[in-house]
Order: sequence, then C-alpha cells, then structure tokens
Amino acid sequence: MTTALACARLGQVTAGLLLATFGASLWAQGAAGPVPQIYTCTDASGRKLTSDRPIAECRDREQTILNPSGTVKARIGPVLTPYEQSQSEARIRAEQKERARKEEEKRMERALLVRYPNLVAHQKDREEALAQVQLVKQVGVERLKDLLAERSKLNEEMAFYAKDPSKAPANLQRQMAGVTQSLVEQERFLAEKDKEIQRINARFDEEQERLEPLWQANAATAGPTR
Repeated sequence: MTTALACARLGQVTAGLLLATFGASLWAQGAAGPVPQIYTCTDASGRKLTSDRPIAECRDREQTILNPSGTVKARIGPVLTPYEQSQSEARIRAEQKERARKEEEKRMERALLVRYPNLVAHQKDREEALAQVQLVKQVGVERLKDLLAERSKLNEEMAFYAKDPSKAPANLQRQMAGVTQSLVEQERFLAEKDKEIQRINARFDEEQERLEPLWQANAATAGPTR
C-alpha cells in the first residue's frame, strides 16, 4: 500500500512538471508575437485619449504612437477631408509635373551639348540654317523684280486707257490682274521668309543662352590646356 501511494504521488509531480513546461512554452510563444502600440492624442474638447488603434475622435489632428515603454515611436497626421485630399493630390501632381519638366530640360541640355560642344559649332549651324532660307528668299526677290518689271510694262499699255480703264482689252486687264495678285503673293512669301529668319535667330539665341553656362562648366572641368 505504501509503495502504491508513493507511485501515485510521483505521477502527480511528473504531470505538474509537464503542465508547467507547457505553460512556459505558451507564454514564450505569446511573448514573441507583435508588440502592442499605444495611440494617444488630445481631442477638440481638450480630452487626453488613449487607445490600441487609431482614435476616431482625433481624425482631424495629429496622433502620437507610443511604445509599451512610453517612448514615442511615430506620429501620424490628421486624416484629410475630401477637399483637402483633392488639394493634396493636385499639389503632388503639380510637383511631379515640375520634376518631369526639369528632367526634360536637363535631357535637352545634354542633347544640345552633345550636338554643340562649343560656340564655333553652334555658330556654324546657325549660319547654315540662315543661308538656306536666304537662298530661297533671294530667288523670291528675283521673282519680285521680274513681276515689278512686267507690271511696269503693263502700266505703260494701260496708260492709253487712263481715262477709262474698262475700255482696255480683256487680255490686258487679265494680265494686269494676274501680275497684281502675283505681286501680293510674292510679297507675302518674302515677309514669311523674313519671319523664318527671325525665328531661326531667336531659336539659336535661346540655345546659346542655355549652352553658355554648360560650355563654361565643361571648360572649368577640363582645366587649362597645355
């Protein structure tokens, strides 16, 4: 009987040890889980609020996230209204657009610098572009001179009908009208060529203004030549 009692007590002790070990294991698993966060803020009424999740009463103001030790882990801003959200998104889009514009500007500057490594190359390209337009314009000028000479001859013929131009031959009237129209068109053509020359000079002036700082920077980086 004594031996049986001793065996029973030994079984109880063993079971207790097993339960204690299992409990310690469960506690360790729980301790390894996510560390709780504490949200705190002061609402519109001045009340100090605390919660384990974002506080609805403080959606319109900053909330502080604390560690279990009480130290500040992070701060979150107020939740924006739909209007504020749209304004924020518009501002972000504008900033992105501005960044893209600046990046495109830099890309264009790099491309310009590759094409025109110095002022001589840039001036040479300007002169070639202007020469092409000037050549076309010169042809137009010669054509204008021919038309003026033709109109002068026709005017001499029309002088016979100065008192009543309607009595001039139909063929002469048609020639006069055609030359007059051609003169208008030729003068318009030459005016357009002058504008094209202005546009070319304006473009090269703008490019040169952008390139000069880049040329200077390149010269400074290269250092003095020997």
